[in-house]
Amino acid sequence: MRWIWIDTFVDFVSGRRASALKNVTLAEEYLHDHMPGHPVFPPTLMLEGMAQTAGILVGEARGFAENVILAKIRRAEINDYAFPGDQIRYDAVLDSLDDRAGVTSGTMHKNGKVVGRADMIFSHVRPGESSELPPHNFVFTEQFMRLLAAFRPRAATGSTDAG
Repeated sequence: MRWIWIDTFVDFVSGRRASALKNVTLAEEYLHDHMPGHPVFPPTLMLEGMAQTAGILVGEARGFAENVILAKIRRAEINDYAFPGDQIRYDAVLDSLDDRAGVTSGTMHKNGKVVGRADMIFSHVRPGESSELPPHNFVFTEQFMRLLAAFRPRAATGSTDAG
């Protein structure tokens, strides 16, 4: 099973920026198992949601030709937890991109308030380039591609605001 920590994109400008939302709900089983009796969406999952948002931004900028792998978290600061009923917004900016890597910076918001920041570096690995990785593009699965495809029809009509 692959965990996806974003629900939808609300802004996507190719090669520049992306914003995605995660609605925290009690319907998600991991909330019940993480801290029984105290359902919480921990900062580590917020960081992963930021990495997924930024990674899709990096991958899309290069036509999804390679696997985009989180190589380094240069800085991460998250000051709060999220709980059922909260909405997390991930805002990622593509700071630089070349043949070997993409560098991003981003902020995480909970219900409109900044709760964290993260700067990340992603490596590009072509399918089959490494004998230690699968010979296909295992990062940009159909699930990830559907997230972006679901956003694009709204973007084409000029409606990029989810709320």
